[in-house]
Amino acid sequence: MNEIERKFLVKNKLWEPINEGFFIQQGFLNTAKERVVRIRLKGDKAFLTVKGKIEGITRKEFEYEIPYKEGKQLLDLCEFSLIEKTRYHFHYKEMLWEVDEFYGDNKGLIIAEIELENEAQVFEKPDWLGEEVTQDFRYYNNNLTKFPYTKWNK
Repeated sequence: MNEIERKFLVKNKLWEPINEGFFIQQGFLNTAKERVVRIRLKGDKAFLTVKGKIEGITRKEFEYEIPYKEGKQLLDLCEFSLIEKTRYHFHYKEMLWEVDEFYGDNKGLIIAEIELENEAQVFEKPDWLGEEVTQDFRYYNNNLTKFPYTKWNK
């Protein structure tokens, strides 16, 4: 399955959560250029995800639910630090946006993502969107575990 997504920074002063969101904890078992292997705990569920190399804004993605207890144990085997964030879902102009508010070493970072059907798909942007960071790999979760946002020289 292909994942086609675009990422944007969120303007903190214009954005407010309209729902409670849900807490996510995740780590990476592998962060090679050709693939990343992620473990994610979301509520009482756990997932193993494999993502291929990015070409443009598209990459292969395979996600499988795994037993929660095993997911928790696999987090202990992850490279670098874990990502902790709250994810909020928003519908805007008939499109689903996912907004992630990060904690810990990535506190202060808020990123919005939209998944598209194709790379050329047109969509309207909410007012609270800031700069697009789709091609800036510093903002990918696997890189935020190695080089956290709070440690960047801004």
